[in-house]
Amino acid sequence: MSERKEKIDRQHGLSISRQCKALDICRSSAYRFPGLVNDADLEMMRKIDAFYVMR
Repeated sequence: MSERKEKIDRQHGLSISRQCKALDICRSSAYRFPGLVNDADLEMMRKIDAFYVMR
């Protein structure tokens, strides 16, 4: 889906809604941008992963 999502052209004359319909993707995903994860969160995720892998 990300390949299709990359094809959306926000400057195009066709609305984003119609582009999504043509590409067969959800309109809400066209507006959503992935959030950034800070270093502290990444470190916490690594610790949680290590905890569960060691069990």
